[in-house]
Amino acid sequence: MADIAVPFIAVGNFLIGTIIPFLFVLTVVVFVHEMGHYLVGRWCGIGVRAFSIGFGPELFGLTDRRGTRWRVSAIPLGGYVKFVGDVGATSQPDAEAVEGLSEEERRVAFHTQPVWKRAATVFAGPLFNFLLTIVVFSVMFATFGRYVAEPMVAEVRPDSPAAEAGIQPGDRFVSVDGVRIETFSDVQRLVSGRAGDPLTFVLSRDGREITTEATPEATEQTDALGNTVKIGIIGVVNNEALGQPRVVEYGPLEAVGAGVAETGSIIARTGQFLKRLVAGREDRCQLGGPVKIAEMSGKAADLGFEWLVQLVALLSVGIGILNLLPIPPLDGGHLVFYGLEAVLRRPVPGLVMEAVYRAGMLMVLAFMAFVFWNDLFGC
Repeated sequence: MADIAVPFIAVGNFLIGTIIPFLFVLTVVVFVHEMGHYLVGRWCGIGVRAFSIGFGPELFGLTDRRGTRWRVSAIPLGGYVKFVGDVGATSQPDAEAVEGLSEEERRVAFHTQPVWKRAATVFAGPLFNFLLTIVVFSVMFATFGRYVAEPMVAEVRPDSPAAEAGIQPGDRFVSVDGVRIETFSDVQRLVSGRAGDPLTFVLSRDGREITTEATPEATEQTDALGNTVKIGIIGVVNNEALGQPRVVEYGPLEAVGAGVAETGSIIARTGQFLKRLVAGREDRCQLGGPVKIAEMSGKAADLGFEWLVQLVALLSVGIGILNLLPIPPLDGGHLVFYGLEAVLRRPVPGLVMEAVYRAGMLMVLAFMAFVFWNDLFGC
């Protein structure tokens, strides 16, 4: 009996501690993304055949009075909305399926709609991901406030980029690379993703402004979820005496404004990371797939529900940005074709779309294989 109980307990702990949090995080993000497509599609008068969380065989579902099949499928790594007209991955209708549509179905089919309605429906998925992140951070700020510290230098590490740039204890950061600084966290955010990039710092010292340049150096640190991450630092330290740490409380409207600003900051930093990754200036091990997300979900759940919700917000931004990349079959790829259609005043030829789609699908599959390799063997 003992030989059986030990692995059973281990499997149970893994299920409750990792798999369930992972499914929660992924399901919320995917549901919100697909709900964006669904709601805007319905608002545009497009009929919906199916709304699925997951791919593959249906596990269970129901059909509503409009004829939409709401289903949960066996492979929980995504989802989809299937519109009337049996739209394929290239957003072109299946010719045989179109022949079988009634006149009423043709009026609500995806491919018969004006290009702006199709574009709005496609863009709504990533947009809802960004809105989810705004909502999460707005609620967090309204509930818990935000911990801030004054952007003061209490200590400069010897031989650090800050020391070489002449930054001194008692200096106050005014701006970094032209961006106004309000808190010490602002400095950390702007510096952490710019290892190897010369940055211009404006500091206040004895009532006058000093301008200097420093290049953040890369260093490995462990984040709150136990992940080893590489970030840029310049070697300055804040403390309680100079930083005067405090919690800023927000009213409802202020919290929404802070949530929008925080989401915008995350989007900007993510875009910056992707550009640096393509240029070979970021560590590929910072990318992760389902395995890494599952591990992070389990660690976040251990820290508390609010950490799990924050992970949902961060993953939602990532999914939104990823889907806006101009690569078919991602949403961004479809938007490129709709943009061309609007300019040319006619659809892009089907053969061209199909060829580009196939190339894009190979790129997406290669990327998926790459992050899986990172998860399992590469890092």
